[in-house]
Amino acid sequence: MNLLPTIFLSKTFNKFFDSEKLSGVLLIICTVFSISITNSPIGYYYSNLWHTDLWGMSLEHWINDGLMAIFFLLIGLELEREIYIGELSNIKNALLPICAAIGGMLVPALIHFSLNQATPTQNGIGIPMATDIAFALGVLAILGDRIPASLKVFVVAFAVIDDLGAILIIAAFYTAKLSVWYLIGAFTVWALLILFNRLFRVMALLPYLIGALVMWVLMLKSGIHATVAGIMLAFAIPFSAKDDDQVSPSYKLEHLLHKPVAFIILPIFALANTGITLSGDWVNDLSSLNSLGIAMGLILGKPLGITLFCFVAVAIGVCRLPSDLKWGHIIGAGILGGIGFTMSIFITNLAFMANPATINAAKMSILIASLTAGILGFLWLASQKNKGSFGK
Repeated sequence: MNLLPTIFLSKTFNKFFDSEKLSGVLLIICTVFSISITNSPIGYYYSNLWHTDLWGMSLEHWINDGLMAIFFLLIGLELEREIYIGELSNIKNALLPICAAIGGMLVPALIHFSLNQATPTQNGIGIPMATDIAFALGVLAILGDRIPASLKVFVVAFAVIDDLGAILIIAAFYTAKLSVWYLIGAFTVWALLILFNRLFRVMALLPYLIGALVMWVLMLKSGIHATVAGIMLAFAIPFSAKDDDQVSPSYKLEHLLHKPVAFIILPIFALANTGITLSGDWVNDLSSLNSLGIAMGLILGKPLGITLFCFVAVAIGVCRLPSDLKWGHIIGAGILGGIGFTMSIFITNLAFMANPATINAAKMSILIASLTAGILGFLWLASQKNKGSFGK
């Protein structure tokens, strides 16, 4: 079997990896705190805090629609870098994580759909499709040098791709009411920003950030989730493959956003969205079709979809494995893909916004499934260090 050469990690990738892995630890702390205080005597006041009205929207709404747009901007910038000069710039390298992402979205969605078809919770089909980058990289960081560099790149690549897939799903299926004129306005602003980049070569960030604010407001008014504006902005900002590590506006903005996103935005999101109420029958809630679809989709569907699609793609010659990866590593990456958390919670809020009880049960299922996937993924990958080629 032809193999791709071993991958060496760039400075930019290492910065992204470091910020995301530390964010995973902080997210765990924030989640435990949020659940604990929600179920304490002051839980009522804590929950109400996030529903405080600010300029016509709740604080939680500002976080999920505003701050998370910045998170998706960072994801978009990293995806742009990967496409231009990273692992996705080479078609043979790119096809493996692309196949993994497709399999990791389709199989979990099919599992949830098979259990919830024609039920009130069918709309949760998108919940088990996403991977939480921060938590997955946190597990890989704990493993350290026991895993190959190529595995880190592979996990980041397919997680970023399926986060992009989640954004497209949000735009296509979780839009309650569409305002065409506002949407046209948002795309008009985006087109102008692209002209600033491609035609006029405007290299200053300020015009793009001003345009981004206008685009965000228009996207919010359009009915499509405003976080889509973050991804759109990422691909309008100038990127230079020649001087990525020094002067390109895309690099500068990505470098600027790493720490605020990792240590401020994602922890705030966790605090606002993981206040799960543990009622007397919360265990029974986990046996609902929606909860089972989420858990099975993340714990079983993710590794099955990722591994199967990668194996078929390599077997028919569509793509190849890096020389330092074994199939055991691919299986382990698939298990880690079951850590849904951020994006799964994000989609849960959109899927069941009129049903707090269903949201609460779904979030509990997401947390338990993500914890299970993290532990199993760690144990599996730790056991691969001294194994043989496992299928090579």
